Amino acid sequence: MRSVSVTASLLALPLEHALTIARGTSTESRTVLVRVACEGAEGIGECAPIPRYHETVESVLDLYAAKMAKPIEVRDFDGVLDLVPQAARCGLDIALHDLLGKRLGAPLWEIFGLDPARVPLTSFTIYIDEVATMVEEAKRYRSAPILKVKLGLGSELETIESIRSVYSGTIRIDANEGWSAEESVALLGQMERYDIEFCEQPIPAGKPEQLGWIRERVRIPIVADEDSVTASDLPSLIGRVDGVNVKLSKCGGIRAAHAMIHTARALGFKIMLGCMTESSILITAAGHLAPLVDWADLDGNLMLAREPFVGMTHNSGRLTLPDSPGLGIVETVAV
Repeated sequence: MRSVSVTASLLALPLEHALTIARGTSTESRTVLVRVACEGAEGIGECAPIPRYHETVESVLDLYAAKMAKPIEVRDFDGVLDLVPQAARCGLDIALHDLLGKRLGAPLWEIFGLDPARVPLTSFTIYIDEVATMVEEAKRYRSAPILKVKLGLGSELETIESIRSVYSGTIRIDANEGWSAEESVALLGQMERYDIEFCEQPIPAGKPEQLGWIRERVRIPIVADEDSVTASDLPSLIGRVDGVNVKLSKCGGIRAAHAMIHTARALGFKIMLGCMTESSILITAAGHLAPLVDWADLDGNLMLAREPFVGMTHNSGRLTLPDSPGLGIVETVAV
């Protein structure tokens, strides 16, 4: 690939219903759709900028307008991707990988030498709501092998006890930085009887030593999310958490996630691939790396009321990757 044209646009998709975590409530998924074109072939990508990490949809669109109004020369991926920060990089990275796969005539999992049969089961997320509503959601997903329950705004023990009373599968919990270290130890100690697989990011990021303090005092494994943005964050977590959550929009796309996964593995961490509320483009891009990880949390597209793309499919937690070239995304409605 040499001269590549790049375009970016807003992708706003309604959610099936409002979704609440400890940091707020959303009714719409707002991401950036990226398209690249070269010699008659097109690649498609997406990024979900996260204000928590100092990027927004607007800042990413402005950056693309300023830096990529003219075709760019792609002689090496790293050189081009270094032009933009992490979320913006993610959209370009995914689109370039999709274009590469299409030009080579192979799906990305094959290019990476991976076995799609090794993709782990995904969890289904229960967002914060009234306890009775969360229990009804758990009943709705009763046949799912894994639930991830969002916590962090109170009624934590009542919520888990009530969900466990109607659901016998694997439960993971995610406080999204909602507790203090002391609250984490108290709550997790009481939750041990409910057979929790792990707890994700119980406290605000930036104090990895407190994650270690919690880990020493509870038996439920601790997984870092907001404290594990890129591969460079991982050394400070050694001995302080059991696993890390890798998200493409956090770290900068497929290339950065691949490096982060191997770094985490070398440092002895278990690895989860996570997501935001996003379309099948981002979900499928992560899926192509999923054979490398221990846990998957790739259900963000299932929260959408509708979307114009089809990629990786879900069937009771089992994920099936496309076998067509590149990402394997089919655009059912032009956007």
